[in-house]
Amino acid sequence: MPRVTASHLIARREQILTAARACFSRYGYEGATVRRLEEATGLSRGAIFHHFKDKEALFIELARLDAQRMAQIVARHGLVQIMRDVLADAAEDEGSVSWLGTRLEVSRRLRTDPAFRTEWKQQASELTHAVQERLTRQRDAGVVRADVPISVLTTYLELTFEGLVSHLAMGLPIEGLSAVLDVVESSVRRLS
Repeated sequence: MPRVTASHLIARREQILTAARACFSRYGYEGATVRRLEEATGLSRGAIFHHFKDKEALFIELARLDAQRMAQIVARHGLVQIMRDVLADAAEDEGSVSWLGTRLEVSRRLRTDPAFRTEWKQQASELTHAVQERLTRQRDAGVVRADVPISVLTTYLELTFEGLVSHLAMGLPIEGLSAVLDVVESSVRRLS
């Protein structure tokens, strides 16, 4: 029996994550059945679940990776950049690269699944912390307004993000949303 290399296992895991993201984005968590995950990945359930304990573990890993990636982008470019990325993905209708599908499922499960809510608190706090640190650095550099507490600006940006996600989920028009994000961004900037 041939030995499977570590690089092959890593590549297979990435293949599964990429295909599962598209499947969850298209069908939602419940609709992304094991059969659909098999079709999306081109792999058997045994191959998929060799890398992930079950569908739940696969979804949580995708959501965790998204939250981690979002926190990294927020640290460098801010939460408005995440909103711009989500909007760009929605405009291109590229469900396989969009955070929207995963984010919608996270939001729904936060509302309906107490165990998931408990597990997700750590991920949510990391993103909030990244937003607060970025705003604090920007305030110290004289870029962000000083007349509003960082905690209020953080909540404002998080609510705006959730509102954008909700707007896109409802299939409402995206025309003009880039200009709305310009207003959001300018509203947290230092008053001249």
